[in-house]
Amino acid sequence: MRKPINKHAPKAEMNVVPYIDVMLVLLVIFMVTAPMLTQGVKVELPKVASEALPTDTQQQILTLSVQADGGYYWNLGNELNTEQQTDSSVGLEEMTAQIMQIIAERGDTQVYIRADQATDYATVVAGIAALQKGGVSNLGLITEAPQ
Repeated sequence: MRKPINKHAPKAEMNVVPYIDVMLVLLVIFMVTAPMLTQGVKVELPKVASEALPTDTQQQILTLSVQADGGYYWNLGNELNTEQQTDSSVGLEEMTAQIMQIIAERGDTQVYIRADQATDYATVVAGIAALQKGGVSNLGLITEAPQ
């Protein structure tokens, strides 16, 4: 005799549909969070003193200095000058407005930034970001040679 077929007998198959759903949810979470995790670029700077780059004498140069207390002052001329001061401002918004007016008058202005050693990194980056939003395309950083 033949054994009757039981419809509710245990099956040896595995239901993978819930696992696929979980995998798709995790994939969406990783796709959304991955761009938020990459904020900076790792850069290894050379350990040697560098030579100054030649500058165009016809180009207008704006030297922006950031003080330790967060104040900004700058010098405008045809050469890089860190000793003199043409104008100054107390806050970031005032500095951005005045420098954007200078950039609007002459678009090929080269901007150099120098910051006091005791200045917060955030203050310098905020100044760079404000200049970038204002349309500054030529930007350089000034350092002193090691002694």
